[in-house]
Amino acid sequence: MVPLPIAARVADLLLQQVLKIHPKLFDRLGDHARTRFAFIPSDFPFAFSIRPVERTLRTCRNGSPIAADATITGPLVLMLALAEGRVDGDAVFFARRLLVSGDMEAVLALRNALDDNEIDLVKTAARFAGPMARSVTRAFEIIRTEALKRQGLSWN
Repeated sequence: MVPLPIAARVADLLLQQVLKIHPKLFDRLGDHARTRFAFIPSDFPFAFSIRPVERTLRTCRNGSPIAADATITGPLVLMLALAEGRVDGDAVFFARRLLVSGDMEAVLALRNALDDNEIDLVKTAARFAGPMARSVTRAFEIIRTEALKRQGLSWN
């Protein structure tokens, strides 16, 4: 099992890299930038909390208490696909593949903010591979495609 400090560092590095590429990512949130969003993957050992105004990510073991104003729970691959705007959030939500609780208005604002940016987490994560970035990108793309197929979805 991956130690929590390592998982937290990797997740924070990824968020900071996304914010470096998309510095205005949270601008569209307005007052919702103060909202604490929790992302609780149903199939992953870690959960995450983001408060956009602070531009920070908190990682904890899944199942630990996590303070949040809005919470999204579901398979990790669906959450990542939504972050990239590659699946229909309404369809996933209404099919009850993701559970959303708390401040729905804030969640919709976050979804709109994400949709305004062309986030590619695979390419962002692969940047850490230096000269191997191209190969790592291809490998991550294959993994992403297969993970979505297992969820019965295709990558848009």
